[in-house]
Amino acid sequence: MTSAGEVRLRGFTWRPLGRRLPVVSGLDLTIGPGERVLLAGPSGAGKSTVLHALVGALGTTLSGELSGEVVVGGRVGLVPQQPGDSVVAERIGRDVAFGPENVGLDRDEIWRRVDRSLEAVGLRQGRDHPTAALSGGELQRLSLAGVLALEPDVVLLDEPTSMLDEDHAASVREAVARNVADSGATLVVVEHHLGPWLDLVDRVVVLDADGQVVADVDPVTFARDHTTPLGDLGVWMPGLPAPQPLAMDPELVRPERVLPELSAVDLDVVLRARSLRGTIETRALHGVDARIRPGQVTALTGPSGAGKSTLLAAFGGLLGPTTGRIEGVEPPLRRRRSAALAADVGWVPQVPEHGFVAGTVREEVAVTAGRIGREVDVDALLAHLGLDALAGAHPYRLSGGEQRRLSLLTAVAHRPGLLLLDEPTVGQDRRTWAAVAGLATAAASAGAVVATSTHDRDLVALADEVVALEAGVRR
Repeated sequence: MTSAGEVRLRGFTWRPLGRRLPVVSGLDLTIGPGERVLLAGPSGAGKSTVLHALVGALGTTLSGELSGEVVVGGRVGLVPQQPGDSVVAERIGRDVAFGPENVGLDRDEIWRRVDRSLEAVGLRQGRDHPTAALSGGELQRLSLAGVLALEPDVVLLDEPTSMLDEDHAASVREAVARNVADSGATLVVVEHHLGPWLDLVDRVVVLDADGQVVADVDPVTFARDHTTPLGDLGVWMPGLPAPQPLAMDPELVRPERVLPELSAVDLDVVLRARSLRGTIETRALHGVDARIRPGQVTALTGPSGAGKSTLLAAFGGLLGPTTGRIEGVEPPLRRRRSAALAADVGWVPQVPEHGFVAGTVREEVAVTAGRIGREVDVDALLAHLGLDALAGAHPYRLSGGEQRRLSLLTAVAHRPGLLLLDEPTVGQDRRTWAAVAGLATAAASAGAVVATSTHDRDLVALADEVVALEAGVRR
């Protein structure tokens, strides 16, 4: 009989549909009720796959070949790597209430849990705030609120702070720690940046690139004895400096046409979303002046919901100003048809899957260049970002970190003059971070205008200029 909160995998193997080799093979792992475990490893090691197995998604929601034993005792709550995947309602209160409603709690208890959970994760906009108006970081906190309101026996968190600024990330960790301490729930956290979580867990389990356990120790032993070997494996070990950007041949990313400086002048953007109650309007930017220049990397920073992604999209002509303007390119990017826009703009969306259109990784990298008649060295690009072995895989069968790197290649392969990167280093280990940073800096050195929305301090440190936003205004 399985106890509530117990987790057990025996000989667990998973091969996604369309992949020649398993992502995880023969994994044995046991987690006792109430244990708090940090699951780490390089990008593509199978960490998210383990969480998907524990919620029963493999072979149902996700297609592939599953073997071995997976046992979980009690109720399970998951914060997924793409938090937008878990949104089920148009208002944040109703969204958080979904879990408690489905386990049959009474109305007063449901709303007590909703309000408590929203407060715990720092979403204070009110129950009726539209989910469509939330940023990526705010969606992470909403997803966590939904899990906390359910009060599960097993809490699974897949990079729950990856798109949060430091203050909000700290508040999320505090909310998680308080919840599992009060409830006695089992906790499994997948993260790349491990240091902030070490004081909150009992065990650290590290998977290698083949999905095998290479370390299973307490946090003190982990930090003391494993820094060098696991750092070499690609794990973000506490105390290690960021790696140097990986050198890249600038000819691979040299713009076909160098663009001039782009300027946002007194820019206001009001986002509009339709719902059953009518049109929802949210002011995302107000009176913003900013510029991005060729030959430079510009980092857009600020807390989640500050307007970073909106400003990035406005620079690329993907969103039109409500008032104000974007100056620098004629004809304006906003007025161009798709092919003409693609010729000058490379875009990495916050959710990589939103940009995928082809059936294999190789085809995905080549598709835009092929449509606008430009040559591309697909093999060299794949090799730089460590995706060469996955050239024949379907983009949807990659890990989250692999998808983000693929999205970066699709944005840069046709050599645009403007490269816009929304959280490009989320889900990356030390090695792949160096490759992503190397690509961004190589594109800038070759003459591209490069702008990135990011909470990554190490990436900000590489930037030539920083534009700080808060609540939609320039700080």
